[in-house]
Amino acid sequence: MLNFGLIILSVIIVAFITAFVAFKLGISHRKKVAESAISSAELEAKKILSEAISEAQVKKNAIIIEGKDEVHKLRTDAEKEIAEKRKDIQRQERRVLQREESLDKKMDNLDAKSEELNRQSQLVEELKQQQFEALEKISGFTLQQAKEYLLKSLDEELTHEKSVKILEFEQKAKDESEKKAREIISLAIQRCASDHVAEATVSVVPLPNDEMKGRIIGREGRNIRAIETLTGVDLIIDDTPEAITISSFDPIRREIARVALENLITDGRIHPARIEETIDRARKEVERSIKAEGERAIIEAGVNSIHPELIKLLGRLRYRTSYGQNVLEHSLEVAHLAGSMASELGLDPTIARRAGLLHDIGKALDHQVEGSHIEIGVDLAKKYRENDAVVHAIQAHHGDVEAKTVIACLVQAADAISAARPGARRENLENYIKRLEKLEEIASSFKGVERCFAIQAGREIRIMVKPDVINDDQAAILAREVCKKIENELDYPGQVKVNIIRESRVVEYAR
Repeated sequence: MLNFGLIILSVIIVAFITAFVAFKLGISHRKKVAESAISSAELEAKKILSEAISEAQVKKNAIIIEGKDEVHKLRTDAEKEIAEKRKDIQRQERRVLQREESLDKKMDNLDAKSEELNRQSQLVEELKQQQFEALEKISGFTLQQAKEYLLKSLDEELTHEKSVKILEFEQKAKDESEKKAREIISLAIQRCASDHVAEATVSVVPLPNDEMKGRIIGREGRNIRAIETLTGVDLIIDDTPEAITISSFDPIRREIARVALENLITDGRIHPARIEETIDRARKEVERSIKAEGERAIIEAGVNSIHPELIKLLGRLRYRTSYGQNVLEHSLEVAHLAGSMASELGLDPTIARRAGLLHDIGKALDHQVEGSHIEIGVDLAKKYRENDAVVHAIQAHHGDVEAKTVIACLVQAADAISAARPGARRENLENYIKRLEKLEEIASSFKGVERCFAIQAGREIRIMVKPDVINDDQAAILAREVCKKIENELDYPGQVKVNIIRESRVVEYAR
């Protein structure tokens, strides 16, 4: 049993020793294999690196060769281009030299011709001098004496003949022109004869009944005050049955008030809000009427291609008077007279009618623009590109400048004929209207004034001020300043009441 145990122990020890030896041999073998692999890898790496270096060197050499070839090619192309340009420059230089040679030859020829002409000119002068000397010997006069003698003789003969002819023509022209002028003017007057009625400053509106007067006056006079304030007219409600009189020096205001009042009477609803709305509509209606009157005037006068703004201004002349004479009717009459006289003289009647129709166009704006109606009319005609003959006729129709055309003379004559008709004009009315216009102009010149109306034949000036500019205290000061300016600048009978109206409105809408 003990032996058996020793045998087993011996076997174990032998097995252990054998395993240890085998382990050592395995490790040694693996080490040799690894070292062999490492050596092989190092050799492979060196081989790859050597091959890469060789390949890079080959590519480098190839790129250098290609670059040299490209540089050589570019240099060759540049040398060719430079050679071609050099040849072109040489050709141009040869052409310039040829032209210079040609010009030199031409200059030589011109110099030779110039010398020949100078020589011939000297010969001509010598011959001319010889001829003059021969003539002086024959006549016994020097050249200057001969000139003076001939001119003196010719001047005496011409002076006598001119004086005789001028006297003959002047007398003949005077006789014929006077006769012809009488015929032309009388014929034009006969053709254009028309009735004249001096314009009044009041309009009468008929009422359906006297009860309507009370409705127009309104509670405590609020309706009539609203109408007078918004239109600038004076409503006269007297004992005249079933009628109201509208008084104003401005025909446009009077017409707006008349149209508005008639519409209010027809509608029956008369209160301040309705009055304001109706007056606005009436104002637009009168504007349309003004345009229609202008169109009627150009049709009646037989002219066309007038600017639309001039047509509107012509329509405004329907509500403008001059010394009581309606300016639009006066302009139409001047147009017809000038056109008739132009036809008799063989001139263009269209231009004459056009100039006659527009000769007083400045009166449509003379209340709004500074300057005389002639200056305003000339500016308007130039602004809207009217014919120069028309512009000159407007400028010369009152003789402010000399009339340089026959058309301007005809317009002057036609204007004088139209104004000279018996009853055509009334001096007092014009002076009265100018005084009222001056009264409104004075009131409008103050800051903060929105609108102003001269009423009661100039005995009252009603001034509406802007409430955000003029307060109640300033309104009293403004009234005093207006009074002082009226006293200093205006002549008037009696006294003038200055009525300042300051109205504040607050408007809101319920939604």
